[in-house]
Amino acid sequence: MLCRVGEVEVWRILEINGPFVEPEKLYPTAGPELHQVLREHAPGQLCEHSGKLILPIQGFLLKTPDHVILVDACVGNHKTATHADWHQRSDGRFMAALTAAGVAPEDVDYVLCTHLHPDHVGWNTQLQDGRWVPTFPNAKYLIPADDNAAYSANPTDAYTESVLPVIEAGQAEMVQPGHCLGDHVRLLPTPGHSPGHVSVLVHSGGAEALITGDALHSTAQCHRPDWHFTFDADPELAVESRVALLEDSSETGRRVLGSHFTLPSIGRVRAAGDAFRWEPD
Repeated sequence: MLCRVGEVEVWRILEINGPFVEPEKLYPTAGPELHQVLREHAPGQLCEHSGKLILPIQGFLLKTPDHVILVDACVGNHKTATHADWHQRSDGRFMAALTAAGVAPEDVDYVLCTHLHPDHVGWNTQLQDGRWVPTFPNAKYLIPADDNAAYSANPTDAYTESVLPVIEAGQAEMVQPGHCLGDHVRLLPTPGHSPGHVSVLVHSGGAEALITGDALHSTAQCHRPDWHFTFDADPELAVESRVALLEDSSETGRRVLGSHFTLPSIGRVRAAGDAFRWEPD
C-alpha cells in the first residue's frame, strides 16, 4: 500500500518506469536553466545516461469503504502507439501490481479516467479473440465528457482501441468536474493538458490526497509552473490549472500524488516566494 487517506487505501499500480523523451522536447519554453532546475527540484528524474526524462507510467487503486476504484489504466498490452516503448507491449507488470493489491479485474467497481491520452486508458480494454473488450467486466468507466467530445470527433488509435469499446459495451458514464464518487472521491477541474482533464481528490476522516493526472509531469513544475509541456492541448490554460492546483494544495497541506513524478511520487506542496516547492514524504 502506498498510503492511507482516512479510511481509504491507496495502492500504486506501476506499469513502466524508465526514460521517456529528452526534457528539451517536453518543456520547449524552459530555456537554458532546464537541466539545472530539474536536478535541483526533480532529483533523479533526469537520466544522466540517456539524457531523457524518466516518467513513471502508473495508475492508483483506491479501496474505499464502499468501492474499488482504479484511477487511470496506463498503456496496456497490444496497443497501437507512436512512442516505441508503448507500442504493442506484452507485459504482465500492470496486472501483477493489481494482484499484489489483492484485486482481480472483476473486483474493480469504477475505472476513473483523468483524461483520454494513451498512457492513461490502455488497460481499459484487452485483446480477446481479435476484439477489444473491457478489461474490468463489472466496472463503470467514468470518462470526462469534454475529452470524449473532443476525441470522438477525430478518433485516435487510443480512442478506438481503449475508449470506444467500453462505450459500445454500455459500461461508460460521461462525467463533469465536481462529480462525486461515493463519499470519498471528487473530480476537480484541471483543463489544459486536455479539454476535460480532471484531477482526483480523495478525502476521508479529515485527511486529503490529490492525484494530479497530467496537470503536472515533474516536481520541477512546482518551482516553474509556467513551463509549457509539449503535449498540453492548451498550454496557457494548463498553466492556469497548474497554478490553481498548486495554490490549493499548498494552502490545504494535503498530500499530492504525482502521476508521472519520480517514484515514490508522493509528497506535499509548499509555498516558496512567488512559486512552490515539493517536499517528498
